Amino acid sequence: MSDWSPDLRRSDSPRYLAIADLIELDLRSGVLLIGDRLPPQRALAKRLGLDFTTVARGYVEAKKRGLIDTHVGRGTFVTGGQDRERRGFALDAAPDPRRIQAADYSMNMPPEPNDPVLVERMREGLCAVASSIVPLLRYQGFGGAEMDRDAAAAWLGRRALVPSQERIFVTPGAHPALLAILTLLTKPGQLILSESLTYPGIRSIAAQLRLSMLGLPMDAHGILPDALADACKTRSPKALYLNPTLQNPTTLTIPVERREELCSVARRYHLPIIEDDAYGFIPLHAPPPLASMAPDLTWHIGGLAKCIGAGLRLAFVVAPDTKSAWPFAAAMRANTVMASPLNAALATRWIEDGTADMILRFIRSETEARQKIVAKHLAPGSYRADPISFNIWLPLNEGWTRSSFAAYMRNSGLGIVTSDAFTVDAIAPEAVRICLGGPISRERLASAFDFMAHALEGRPELTSSFF
Repeated sequence: MSDWSPDLRRSDSPRYLAIADLIELDLRSGVLLIGDRLPPQRALAKRLGLDFTTVARGYVEAKKRGLIDTHVGRGTFVTGGQDRERRGFALDAAPDPRRIQAADYSMNMPPEPNDPVLVERMREGLCAVASSIVPLLRYQGFGGAEMDRDAAAAWLGRRALVPSQERIFVTPGAHPALLAILTLLTKPGQLILSESLTYPGIRSIAAQLRLSMLGLPMDAHGILPDALADACKTRSPKALYLNPTLQNPTTLTIPVERREELCSVARRYHLPIIEDDAYGFIPLHAPPPLASMAPDLTWHIGGLAKCIGAGLRLAFVVAPDTKSAWPFAAAMRANTVMASPLNAALATRWIEDGTADMILRFIRSETEARQKIVAKHLAPGSYRADPISFNIWLPLNEGWTRSSFAAYMRNSGLGIVTSDAFTVDAIAPEAVRICLGGPISRERLASAFDFMAHALEGRPELTSSFF
């Protein structure tokens, strides 16, 4: 196939990665066959109007993936991944059964990728990263290697954030970042603000640091600006925590106008904002982050758990300014030493080669399909959700209590958490969060919601299984 001439417009990746991507795509489609000879690098560079170095890097990348092999004096030939399989990375290798069922259903998980092409792409990224396994097992400076910060900057740029690299940190997840930020901003006994129903993790961290929390009243657009202003005037809070997009647990997204109002109040009272943007990448057209409206006030946390995978244990943090960056780095280093270089390298690889985008597209598509299943079983208006939220928020009626409902549904395969976990300084409502993500299949999900809908049609005592 010495006349092979790929159309680089078919890939959004950098050109050298696009060459490797297109070798792979053409191999799958039959345009290239195992054993085909590829054009010499200089000939392909001239044909595509590229530098020789770009094509050479593309061939090196394809060789790393096991797609091609080069023989001096003979040329470059398509191998179709045979070398990779000989190294023990065969794509049909069975998962370790000891790990298959490892899942915490109390967490709000995205749907797990089950598309063979996507899973193959993810494994290829892991294979490529493995070629640098020795340096990736070293201790490294906190905040991430330069290439990992570059990938973080490119990723955050999609959310209209363009901070300087010295303000960007690759951290081992959102929780350690929240802990470090609150350590810098507060002292024991001081007050932080949040939504009246908020992410349980921030409640746990506040309790660990012996902080007080005040949950602010909300309407359909988020916390009320007047309530925020009143709390700032009368209670002297040290920070405002917000989960502004697809909020956990209510699935609410704060619209642009309300975000601007909240930033205006925070600016008036010099109140730091902690923006937990865990779900910010899930919507195709999410409102701009608070960090783009009030960058000098906002600590932005762009976690990868919901948009790529929780097992990476990575989050990209943007400090409000360089003055804040140094004490943050010191606090994080004291708590966690560093994010895993191995995990960071894999995330960087997936961001650069487009795999992260493929994962995001899968999550959106599968979440929409699962929300449609819910809509077939529950009456409109009986629950709160977004077409691409991983969960629903279900207020209970007809005599159900949150504890009795959770007990009744305990064997359904759904992750159900009662409202107590989310309620700040108030009486918990009779409501539950139901997660639609994780390893559950669409069929099992439909069966579980059929079971749930039947129960909700009657009184709790009619469904009792305790004698």
